[in-house]
Amino acid sequence: METLVLWDLDLTLVDYSGLGGTWYAEALINAVGKELGHVPSFPGRTERSLAREILAAHGEPHGDEQIERLFAELEAVVLAARPALPTLGRALAGAAEILAALDGRDGVAQSVVTGNLPSVATWKLEAFDLHQHVDFAIGGYGSLSDHRHDLVEVAVARASAKHACAFAPASVVVVGDTPADIAAGRHHGTITVGVATGRYDVDDLTAAGADIVLPDLADTPAVLSSLLR
Repeated sequence: METLVLWDLDLTLVDYSGLGGTWYAEALINAVGKELGHVPSFPGRTERSLAREILAAHGEPHGDEQIERLFAELEAVVLAARPALPTLGRALAGAAEILAALDGRDGVAQSVVTGNLPSVATWKLEAFDLHQHVDFAIGGYGSLSDHRHDLVEVAVARASAKHACAFAPASVVVVGDTPADIAAGRHHGTITVGVATGRYDVDDLTAAGADIVLPDLADTPAVLSSLLR
């Protein structure tokens, strides 16, 4: 393998805007019997950091045991919504095309670095048949750490172990729509690609230090060239 591409999901490949708060509201009631009175900022965050903040804001213990309980309820809520995901969200322009193009390239592995739980990440991409191009086994997920840069480290280690090679930072490409995605990649010296399809524009992602900033993923040849330069 020569290149490892690590994708963010929400507002990079897919758009399920607004559902995070809705799902957490139901999960919190199921977990501790309290209505959601504090909605955290979601962009670029991991589920572990979000769950910890939500529990603390509602006066609940927020250690690992309580977070795992909330995760279980969150997963159950999303599982119940799974049949409706194709109508609750959308694949962003060019996502299917670029994932397929990379899937067919020799020397390229692709997975995810996402704040989502592993199961939820899979279901979100399955809703639009995007999952078939991604190796979820080597991903970094939001259940692992409060800090996004830890997810990049885990994904690179998993990919290196699976492919029996050491992916150098210059051979890893972290792609996302938030400054947090860019910071996570830069923390490990990877190539970082910002995609201005979320709440941050081209200037924001450039200021965050992205090596490349794309307006979206619609131009497959241009995106492919940026990722495999």
